[in-house]
This record gives sequence, structure tokens and C-alpha cells, in this order.
Amino acid sequence: MNGTRIDKWLWAARFFKTREQASKACDMNRITSNNVSAKPSREVRIGDMLHIKNEGGEFDIEVLALSQQRGSAAVAQTLYRETEESKEARRKAAEERKLLGPMAYAAPSKRPTKRDRRLIHSFRGDY
Repeated sequence: MNGTRIDKWLWAARFFKTREQASKACDMNRITSNNVSAKPSREVRIGDMLHIKNEGGEFDIEVLALSQQRGSAAVAQTLYRETEESKEARRKAAEERKLLGPMAYAAPSKRPTKRDRRLIHSFRGDY
């Protein structure tokens, strides 16, 4: 195998839960390959450097292996190597979020459903 679509690879490496999410991230310029904005159909090859922005943070990785199918998390971690600078930056960001604590809480975007209200009441012990 010479190359794989970048959206398939990101899904197989477990950076995104679905290929659709990986494809949208590419369309929104959240994925760069060798400092070039990547489209979902771009080929990723061994040795490429990727910059990925997702809910988990920002990752700078080197592609070590190719895969077109999603496997276990242990297998997915063998597909890439994260740079030390990236690991350090994510660790610092996690510490900052931890220090902010409850101030970083964002209000929900919608009203709770009937089921959500029941769960809230049972958690509080109102019943």
C-alpha cells in the first residue's frame, strides 16, 4: 500500500469517531499535512507530518504506518508517533483547564429532556 485517504487514516488512527467527522475536520482546515491544508481525499504516506485539531487538543504527529480499517486502540497507537513538543503543549493545556475548574463550565446549549430531568432529580435525590 503506497498511500491512504487522510480521512480514512484519521478514522483508523482513532482521532475521530467517524469518517464523516474526519472529513469535516479536513474541510474546516483543522488538518494539515506537511504544512499544507489537507482535503479529505489527500493521500497520506509514511513519514508525513500531520497537525490535527480536535476535541482532544492539538496533535503534531508523524505517520509510521498506514491502515484503511479501524482496529483496537492499541493497534491505532502504532500508526503514528506524537512529537515531544505536542505532548508537552497538551499537558500544559490540561493543567490550565484543571486550574480553571468550575469557571470553565459552559452552560448547556438546549433545555433538558424529560429523561434528563429524571436523571437530574434522581441524582439530587428529589424523588
